[in-house]
Amino acid sequence: MSLHGSLSELPLSDVIQLVSVSGKTGAFLIERDQEEGRIFLRDGQIVDAEVGGLRGDSAVYEMAAWTHGSFSFRPGDESGETTIHMSNASLMMEAARRLDEWRVLRRKIPSLDLVPYFPARDGGSDQVTLSPQEWILVTRIDGEHSIDQIAADLRWAPFDVSKLLFGMITTGLVALGTLGESSERGRRWQAGPSPITLLGLADKIRTVAMDVVGSGGQRTIDKQYAAARTLIERGEGVHALREMVEQNTKAISLLKGADTAAMFDEQVRPLLGRLQQKPGESR
Repeated sequence: MSLHGSLSELPLSDVIQLVSVSGKTGAFLIERDQEEGRIFLRDGQIVDAEVGGLRGDSAVYEMAAWTHGSFSFRPGDESGETTIHMSNASLMMEAARRLDEWRVLRRKIPSLDLVPYFPARDGGSDQVTLSPQEWILVTRIDGEHSIDQIAADLRWAPFDVSKLLFGMITTGLVALGTLGESSERGRRWQAGPSPITLLGLADKIRTVAMDVVGSGGQRTIDKQYAAARTLIERGEGVHALREMVEQNTKAISLLKGADTAAMFDEQVRPLLGRLQQKPGESR
């Protein structure tokens, strides 16, 4: 049984359904532009798939979203591994659900070729709370690499990267642009650590200060913390943290004495020492 055609005329889910009901063993070769993937069937059941750096069900979901390209079925081609254990029906239902979700994501992410970057933000006291996956993602945002490139680098599905970005874009933490546009608008972050790293360190410095000074000095510590966040969001970089430490040291000296202030300074200086000032960083 030989089968080939265009994905623009027949969606991949329909093609797989046609072959799977016949109980055939073989592989679909799926091609789009310069991309190429494979979906392996054994007795009509999908058992393995691969495309780019993706393997298993993630690879199926990725290719099921392709709206153009070509497919061909090669009878007898088998995979030595089984990476998919869902039924074909469940797999295709999940693929359809993700396609519906893609339609929502594309309201803010119209193209995977766009480049995420950290925009300058208005000063505020909102907390930046990120999940472990979001932390991993923000470390790859540099204003130079597109969503597709970041996904490939992380070996994550573009869909999963886009879901994480959607929330960050909605809150204004991240913006999208073309390569030149994002480099220009986000250039203030390129010379030093990302604002997420700086905001995380500001949280740690505040915690150390509160441990040293106690609840009686909370108002003063929170004031310096808010000032540091504002400076970071305006693009002041490491300078904002240095200013925060200096002001906290002065306040603790007045409240608790020079020895306590010295203890605070000794605890937080290593945090700043991890950050290397680079030429061109905002001051």
